[in-house]
Amino acid sequence: MIKILIADDHSIVRAGLKQILAGTPDMIVSGEAATAEEVLNKISKDDYDVVVLDIGMPGKSGLDTLKELKCERPKLPVLILSMYPEEQYAVRVLRAGASGYMTKESAPDDLVGAIRRVAHGKKYISPFLADRLATSLAIDTDKPLHESLSDREYQVMCLIASGKTVSDIAAKLSLSVKTISTYRTRILEKMGKKNNAELTHYAIQNRLIE
Repeated sequence: MIKILIADDHSIVRAGLKQILAGTPDMIVSGEAATAEEVLNKISKDDYDVVVLDIGMPGKSGLDTLKELKCERPKLPVLILSMYPEEQYAVRVLRAGASGYMTKESAPDDLVGAIRRVAHGKKYISPFLADRLATSLAIDTDKPLHESLSDREYQVMCLIASGKTVSDIAAKLSLSVKTISTYRTRILEKMGKKNNAELTHYAIQNRLIE
């Protein structure tokens, strides 16, 4: 029996995932978490075979949560289930220790198959992501500009490019407006851009946002 911890801040999403997995005889949802703190608390107290983690929970970023989780339980497989397209985060989360990445638009059967796969110590990647990884592993002297950003800077850049204001981003990430403004300045400097419009243009060109 595969024991699963579902981590998502939306109760309706957790309920939907539980319903999908309820008809699967070799799986059981034995824990739920709505925040990063709850995830880390639960894995420290109980044993799970797989964590299904949303990367977009409020407060601490999903990438930070993933890294802390892997420090605490390095052998615990983590399957990222996110609303963000693979272009945005998949390569980064796999590098950070995730066992797989899926979008919330994936078919229920794909989710069940992915959980089984990572529970048995394997990686789950879509054909698109396999191609993306192969490209990223190739020797390239022209490394994309966004690869120079930290995980938090990258997250802020994607939100800016999606049309979010500094205040919106601060509220979403539970950080101060001043902190987000500092991130924005650093991002513009690292990427050699002058303003949000240029960041947005870059993100669209590189398929980092839809």
